[in-house]
Amino acid sequence: MEEARNAEGYMAGLPVLTIGKYTPKYPIIQGGMGIRVSASSLAGAVAKAGGIGTIASVELGISSRFFNGKNHAEANRLALADELATARKTAPDGILAVNNMVALTDYEDMVRTSAECGAQVIISGAGLPMQLPEFTKDHPDVALVPIVSSVKAARLIIKKWEKLYHRLPDAIIVEDPGKAGGHLGAKIEDVYSPEMSLEVVVPELVEFLDKELKVDIPVVAAGGIWDRTDMLWAFSLGARGVQMGTRFVCTHECDAADEFKQKYIKCTPEDISLIKSPVGLPGRAIRTEFTDKLKDGPPKDHKCRAVCLKHCSFKTEKTAFCINIALSNAHKGDVEHGLVFCGTNAYRSTGIVSVNDIFEELFQPKKAVAPA
Repeated sequence: MEEARNAEGYMAGLPVLTIGKYTPKYPIIQGGMGIRVSASSLAGAVAKAGGIGTIASVELGISSRFFNGKNHAEANRLALADELATARKTAPDGILAVNNMVALTDYEDMVRTSAECGAQVIISGAGLPMQLPEFTKDHPDVALVPIVSSVKAARLIIKKWEKLYHRLPDAIIVEDPGKAGGHLGAKIEDVYSPEMSLEVVVPELVEFLDKELKVDIPVVAAGGIWDRTDMLWAFSLGARGVQMGTRFVCTHECDAADEFKQKYIKCTPEDISLIKSPVGLPGRAIRTEFTDKLKDGPPKDHKCRAVCLKHCSFKTEKTAFCINIALSNAHKGDVEHGLVFCGTNAYRSTGIVSVNDIFEELFQPKKAVAPA
């Protein structure tokens, strides 16, 4: 009885995050991380624990049993359907999301597959998801959540969705490019701009939605959220939920290879830096032999194998590198020949824990188990 009362006190004051028809037990979304860093194992575990588990749809097929070397688009669709079904077995009553990147050539196909195969929430960034409601119109129960880095971007999306589809976002994720991992929604010179920080954008967006539009759209803070202190700080800004990606990498359930996780555990703050992605956006990654050699020019052994991006400087100009190969190498464990995306807090990883350990630390009265 005493433990139950303590738990209630620990949870007291936390916001309720309702996205469309879905309300997770805890106001947390696990960030989508590709390629196959967040697939069915991690997403299912987070959903089972009471958060929103997210599968990153980007290039799921390339290293799946469905790929025969030629059927790139088909393999991606089949692999996404399979990952959703597997995650659902882990979390029959949980909330599952799919993160779909606008920058992908098969964006529409993957969005439609997400909705058709049971995703309850679709999260979309790496570009403005202007047509997202069109691609999901036959699945009105699927919640739609764009990722933005500014109020200006949110305004554009809302205006377009209202005009063409008579629909509003079910939530909006604000990503701080100064702290987030992977591809960042800002020009490289603007990544660390104070105007794009959570402490500026979240309150501005909350005020815009509440006071100007007078609509009830929850704002979710992403980028640099690591522990309970960070989470409560985000809530103090007006966010009703947080998205955490980097924190979930060093878990037993994360779908990446152990070598990938060890790069997080062994890295220092100085090992984390920005790279120029062939997508045309900056990305944040841990230093590897691969990133060091990028200073000397594009890798000679890379060839475009999937035509996965709408705009790719490697495909069109043979500059940069094949991000498909780089991310695939890393998730499979060949980290020194790959790209290990991360947020600025990656160095805070000290060992491998379980997803439940993280939820216990964030939301329960007793501390999480020490890392293995």
